Amino acid sequence: MHPGWIGGIIGGIIGLAGGIIGTWFSIKNTKGPAEKAFMIRMAVYIWILLLLFLLLLLWLPRPYNFLVWIPYSIILPFGIRYINKRQLEIQQSEKKL
Repeated sequence: MHPGWIGGIIGGIIGLAGGIIGTWFSIKNTKGPAEKAFMIRMAVYIWILLLLFLLLLLWLPRPYNFLVWIPYSIILPFGIRYINKRQLEIQQSEKKL
């Protein structure tokens, strides 16, 4: 087997494992039921969107597949900001109860 294939497979496995562990800790470290439900919902959305991104990256012919990076690089920071802000709001509302 070619070293590039081995590196790609090992890198993919490590990346997938990191995503699974990160998702698990994001859900595990929530402090209340509403926050946990929100994080589970966001995790499902993010995994679906990442899968769609990867499929488009692999499915579209070159050079069009590189255009998928444009919405990804715009949506990612805004999505992270929204999730962090909303999670903080949920934490604060659950502290009041």
